[in-house]
Amino acid sequence: MVQSVEFDALSHRVIGCAIEVHKQLGPGLLESVYRACLAHELSMAGCLCEQEKPIGVRYKEVELDCGFRMDLLVERALIVELKAVDALLPVHQAQLLTYLKLSGLRKGLLINFNSKILRNGIRRMVL
Repeated sequence: MVQSVEFDALSHRVIGCAIEVHKQLGPGLLESVYRACLAHELSMAGCLCEQEKPIGVRYKEVELDCGFRMDLLVERALIVELKAVDALLPVHQAQLLTYLKLSGLRKGLLINFNSKILRNGIRRMVL
């Protein structure tokens, strides 16, 4: 479910770093470029940041690797899913929601770097 509640301190820090990356690079690059740059910016800001973190699927008491990867996991608490698309679609929100459910985490950010104004391309999701 997408929430319009206030962002917490960690979300604010991530958004600030994302804005800095967007300010430096602008829209139009590949998602992988934004992921690497945002991970670097978060690291410089003192945040623990893991890229391409695998998410397993538990099925009938067995943990399976189905190839799901979080773009960024920040401070082991916040999933950050990045996009570089014309517009965020419901399928993008569904992807983040699935990652939240599978990981057992509660908070995530969906950030579309292809937005002219980055703040317009950010969605916060909370389980």
